[in-house]
Amino acid sequence: MPNSYTTLWTNDLCRWLARGGHTGQRLTMLFGGPHQSLPSFVRAGVRPGDTVFPVRAFRRRLHVLGAMEVSRIIPYEDAGSELHDDDYTKLLDWKLLKAGCVSEVLLGPPGSPLGFDTVVPPELLARLTYTSRRGERTLRHVEDGRLVRSHGVQGIYRLDAGSAAELRQLVLDHSG
Repeated sequence: MPNSYTTLWTNDLCRWLARGGHTGQRLTMLFGGPHQSLPSFVRAGVRPGDTVFPVRAFRRRLHVLGAMEVSRIIPYEDAGSELHDDDYTKLLDWKLLKAGCVSEVLLGPPGSPLGFDTVVPPELLARLTYTSRRGERTLRHVEDGRLVRSHGVQGIYRLDAGSAAELRQLVLDHSG
C-alpha cells in the first residue's frame, strides 16, 4: 500500500517560487539530498506510488502547498541521460527547488497546482499524525490551533493513513 509524506519547504524557497511565477503550476518533480537542509526522500523510505505533500510553516500556521505522486526516483547525476527532452525541460523549470546539494530527483505525473494559501485547519493540525517504526506521534508544538514551532515537520515524515486522506482532501478542495 502506498504511503504519504510531508516535506517542509523554507519560507525563502516559497517566496522565491511565488516570485518566479510558479504559483498554479502542477508539481512534476521534487529534489532530495544528503543534508538536513535538503533531506533524502530515499532515506526517508519514499518509493514510487507514494504521495508527497510539500508544507510550509508560516505565521504560526501550517500550509499544505500541493501534492505529487511519485512515479520514479532517479539519481540527480543521471537526470540528463535518463530524462526525455520534455522532462528535462521541466527539470530546468523547477530548478528553484534544487537548493544546495542534490542527489535525487523524484518524478511524477503532474500533481496538484502549487499554491501558498491553503492553511491546515486548527482541528486537523491538532490531530495530524505521523507514523514510523517507533509508533505514531502528533505535533507537539500546537497551541490554540497554531503551530508554535515547526520542529515536528522539519524533514520528510510519513503520515498515517487518516491524516494523509485529510490532507489530500484539503488539497483537492483548494485546487479546483
